[in-house]
Amino acid sequence: MGDELIPDEITRILGCEPSRAQSKGEELIGHKTGSIRIAKIGMWRLDSAKREPENLDDQIEELLCRLNNSVDIWTTLSNKFKVDMFCGLFLGSSNEGLSISPKSLSALGARGIELDLDIYGFRDEVDIIP
Repeated sequence: MGDELIPDEITRILGCEPSRAQSKGEELIGHKTGSIRIAKIGMWRLDSAKREPENLDDQIEELLCRLNNSVDIWTTLSNKFKVDMFCGLFLGSSNEGLSISPKSLSALGARGIELDLDIYGFRDEVDIIP
């Protein structure tokens, strides 16, 4: 993400078409509402297939294997833009977790990619005592 991000340039550099992309100032039309808004920032986004149960290591590998592997290119991108891997995690029980392998963490770190986890906890039903 970044003000100066040009999606076609990122596509060329990374060698992969994005799942979604936008330039700052671009008119965006809401899929459900049809309302128009103006993009406040440039963005290039690549989605992975959903996994149930989760397998974050496989998803990280799936994404990185599709992209240019040059650490120099990633260093340039991460110095110029905010580069992150956003993951939404939806927990199925109140005591659940996940692990991320050293291989995945190293691959992200070498590229300057921040791991951003958005965790949604399971909510147990609580018996209300009158």
